[in-house]
Amino acid sequence: MSQVYRSLLNLIENKEAKIGVIGLGYVGLPIVIRFCEEGFNVIGFDKDPEKVKSLNSGVSYIKHIPSEKISNLVKGESPSFVATMDMSLLSEADAVIICVPTPLSDKREPDLSFVESSAKDVSRYLRQGQLIALESTTYPGTTEEILLPLFHKNGLKAGRDFFLVFSPEREDPGRIDFTTKNTPKIVGGVTRSCGKIGCSLYSKIIENVIPVSTTKVAEMSKLLENIYRSVNIALVNELKMLCDRMKIDIWEVIDASNTKPFGFQAFYPGPGLGGHCIPIDPFYLTWKAREYDFSTRFIELAGEINTNMPYYVVHKVMEALNERGKSMKGSNILLLGIAYKKNVDDMRESPSLELIRILREKGAKVSYNDPFVPSATNHNNDFRLRSVNITQDSIRKYDCVLIATDHTAYDYKWIVENSQLVVDTRNATSAFKAPNVVKA
Repeated sequence: MSQVYRSLLNLIENKEAKIGVIGLGYVGLPIVIRFCEEGFNVIGFDKDPEKVKSLNSGVSYIKHIPSEKISNLVKGESPSFVATMDMSLLSEADAVIICVPTPLSDKREPDLSFVESSAKDVSRYLRQGQLIALESTTYPGTTEEILLPLFHKNGLKAGRDFFLVFSPEREDPGRIDFTTKNTPKIVGGVTRSCGKIGCSLYSKIIENVIPVSTTKVAEMSKLLENIYRSVNIALVNELKMLCDRMKIDIWEVIDASNTKPFGFQAFYPGPGLGGHCIPIDPFYLTWKAREYDFSTRFIELAGEINTNMPYYVVHKVMEALNERGKSMKGSNILLLGIAYKKNVDDMRESPSLELIRILREKGAKVSYNDPFVPSATNHNNDFRLRSVNITQDSIRKYDCVLIATDHTAYDYKWIVENSQLVVDTRNATSAFKAPNVVKA
């Protein structure tokens, strides 16, 4: 191995390497915390001045990360973390980890603008002896086709002068059984030495690191994980609609099937897909597949089914109102839960936003309540709402209460007893057999 490799490896092994993390959101901030917990010094980079100011004040803006933890890192006896907008400080980092969003464009095509911008910043300050890791979910080939050429422009060579890996994030906000520390970590390098030093770095903060042969394998692995979930959720969503027509309880069916100790894994239906991964990542692969003259029909069909679920839910609300002699137009509807999953404050790609949009288009007056999200707006800023308080008097005034996210903070028995009509998309009211409850 080269002297550059040995020097960087020595810094990592002795925990003297300075770590830079670009993107201080749901993925980047937990990585920052883990490195600090293990004795590394970390510089966090973000282009949002409010985030930088908040973190340097010791305040967390992510609900499941307590401010006390951030405060200890920036204001404790031995401060180990600082946030900044000054990208020139990238030159001080021995390892740079890129954790920026990879959304879809309006045309459902990959938007790599955040990755490209971050890579250009890194390229501008790249020096010999640095390790660069991309964690943002993307299509196979991104690391070698976009990042590598940018870094080679400086005359430095990967595997000799600097080291480049792809290591997909596996964050699942709200979970307590699997954390950054005990969730296995995949690492693929553009060269063998890149992969080895990448594994060495991540092994300092993660219990189980899995090396793979290339960055493309690591990139495809992340997509497979999320496509697997997308396809199976689409399957149970389709079966939910069929079971509804056949007067069969899909939730009871799933519970029955889940008693089989092999060959079955339970997935559950809902009002649509949300979060930063499952609604988006499959389309990265379908886009890239066209380059190889290949149609990913299975993936696209799953996306079509999941995308249409909010329309199915709205139709069920309309039917339920009609049965009670009420029109959708002019009805007062309270949506419970605007976060994309239970017990988190994350609204990214939440189906609740689409539900609100469709309901409003059909003339309904929509309010929402979410104990984790005090205010909300959609992508196009078509609406801006604030979470309303729920009391016994106020909930009775709504023509329909629509359960979109099954937060454990809700008292579902109380909701059923005090609502005129409840449309439940999450089976949250399964314990209460009541005539005013409709499953959707």
